[in-house]
Amino acid sequence: MSTRPGVRIRPARPEELAAVGEITVAAYAPFTLGPDDPYLAQLRDAAARAEQAELWVAVDEESGKVLGSVTTCPPGSPWREVSREGEGEFRMLSVSPEAHGRGIGTALVEHVLALYRAAGARAVVLCSLPEMTAAHRLYARHGFTRLPERDWDVHPGKPLWSFCLDLDNHPRGDA
Repeated sequence: MSTRPGVRIRPARPEELAAVGEITVAAYAPFTLGPDDPYLAQLRDAAARAEQAELWVAVDEESGKVLGSVTTCPPGSPWREVSREGEGEFRMLSVSPEAHGRGIGTALVEHVLALYRAAGARAVVLCSLPEMTAAHRLYARHGFTRLPERDWDVHPGKPLWSFCLDLDNHPRGDA
C-alpha cells in the first residue's frame, strides 16, 4: 500500500518490535523531558501497541530494515485518545532519523488514510505536541486542520493539540 518506491508498509512483526520502540524514542527525543522522562517507556513499548492497537511499519524492501512506524487505534483500543464513533485515530508516527527525507512519514500517513477510508470512517483524528511543527506541516499537506475543541493536557503544562481530516471532504485523498 506504500506510495514510495522501495518501501513497503505492513503490520509489524514480533522480531521488529524492539527496533520500532527505539525508532519511536529517537523520533520523539527532542520533545521529551530527557532520559528520565516516564513517557519514554510508553514510546519504547511497541509490543503493547501491537497487542492493543494496530502497529504498522515502513520497511526498506531491499534490506528489510524498519524505517518508521505508526499506530492505528481501532474502536475499543485503549490507545484511542480523542476519536469518536465513526472516526479513525492514529498515534506515534515515527521515522528513523536515518530515513528522514525519503517520504516515509508521508507514506505512513497515506497508508493510515487509505485504511480508514476502506473501513468507512468519516474522519481521522490525532493529537500532537504544539512544538511538533514538522509533523503539523505533514498533516496540513494531507488536509488535516486543527480541532482545538478536543485539545487536552496530558499533564499540567503539557498540552496536546488535536487535528482532524474530514474524509467526506477528501474522499480520494485530495488534500
